[in-house]
Amino acid sequence: MLLPVTEADGFVLDIRYATPDNLTGAPIYTRPVALLLPEARDCLFAARDQAARLGLRIKIFDAFRPMEAQWALWHAVTDKRFVADPRAGGVHPRGAAVDLTLLDAATGATLPMGTGFDAVQAESAHGHPGVPVDDQRNRALLLGLMTAAGFDHYKLEWWHYQLPEARRFPPLNASAVRDGPM
Repeated sequence: MLLPVTEADGFVLDIRYATPDNLTGAPIYTRPVALLLPEARDCLFAARDQAARLGLRIKIFDAFRPMEAQWALWHAVTDKRFVADPRAGGVHPRGAAVDLTLLDAATGATLPMGTGFDAVQAESAHGHPGVPVDDQRNRALLLGLMTAAGFDHYKLEWWHYQLPEARRFPPLNASAVRDGPM
């Protein structure tokens, strides 16, 4: 069962695939909803609490992604290193992954990370030498918060975090999830 993550929980939601502001240029979801497995949700809440102690907030771009949306992204992206093959299920369709960034809690300003969310380019990778030092520090801060909370990361995308062994959960279609993002 997937559980919602909401702004009432202390997060900022910017569910990009419910808007045209994403790498496909068109909305993929009809509703801006963030859903996660209970285990992933608990880890995210732990990261939220630690971020708050540092004067930061978490902005969520994506969480559960139904298989239908995974296929839409697969067809939209040329560099397949940046989107999981839907035939293998991916981790977003399992409710075990979240895409996010950090905000300054006092100002609401997004911390610079060197590239935008879903930037399909080499500079999106953790530790890429072409990213400014301050942006690298922000990425390292996000990485530390998320790994301390129990998540694993994908080295090519600074914004992507998932449960370790996320593939132990089954991938889901939109029809399997009531109140899902489709």
